[in-house]
Amino acid sequence: MTGSEDRRVALAVDVGGTKLEAAVVRADGTVVDGTRSRRSTGPDATFASMRTAIDEVVAHAIAGLEAGSELIGAGVGSAGPIDRERGTIIPVNMPGVRGFDLRGAVRESAAAAAGIPVPTVFAHDGGCLALAEAWLGAAQGAAASLSIVVSTGVGGGFVVDGRYLPGASGNAGHLGQVHATPELTVEQVASGPASVAWAVAQGWTGERGEDLARDAAAGDAIARAAIERSARTVGAALADASTLVDLEVVAIGGGFSRVADDYVDLVQAALTATAAHDYSRRTRVVRSGLGDEGPLIGAAALVLR
Repeated sequence: MTGSEDRRVALAVDVGGTKLEAAVVRADGTVVDGTRSRRSTGPDATFASMRTAIDEVVAHAIAGLEAGSELIGAGVGSAGPIDRERGTIIPVNMPGVRGFDLRGAVRESAAAAAGIPVPTVFAHDGGCLALAEAWLGAAQGAAASLSIVVSTGVGGGFVVDGRYLPGASGNAGHLGQVHATPELTVEQVASGPASVAWAVAQGWTGERGEDLARDAAAGDAIARAAIERSARTVGAALADASTLVDLEVVAIGGGFSRVADDYVDLVQAALTATAAHDYSRRTRVVRSGLGDEGPLIGAAALVLR
């Protein structure tokens, strides 16, 4: 890497069902201290609130650019589905911003904050996570990997032979919208909110994923059953994905994946028990190597890699 390359940085923006955040990421994948900030999104998000949030986090990130760094572009990852060609989003969990021009909004905000044009690349957030994990995380060196998030929603992305596979429209890896039953998708069964709702329907009296984690650790049978139901559903879906794509590694991140210390082990057990062939049963399930920074690092990788 030359001295010039050492100074390259990218603006990274990640949009999810509960939050939008941005940061500046160096060419080696490290996040520049002080540049990361977030704003809430949620099901009530609108075009106006989304644009305000983007302006604020982008301005904060670019204000923290290190002296001598070279901003070469912006990478944007979003909860999907997305329209990669148009740069718009059609998110399942934010109906009020369907059709929002996310790529255009980030490009305009970045240009205004930096005072120069900022080339902007757009992808599904699961694909960004997959890029990050294959580059610097738990899927390094894997011939074929899937990286997923289990949180407010469930989604993921594929990397094969070191290349991110976006699919025809940029939405490859949308594991959450694969059906777990004829009536329900994986997300409707296994996500944090779905697991909490199921536990409440069984008579549990908590309200959030954090409550579920606490009560399960204390021995509450319903809370534990909700966690096992989620992991079993994710594992079965991953068994199908591995049978189709011949995966070596699956890296799991997201807030709800940390609801129990053995959540990843439960997913592995379900995958192994469900997979149809020896090659798919050999797929390893591991915890994300990058934690909460993974989606931002992956968004930056759209530019830096």
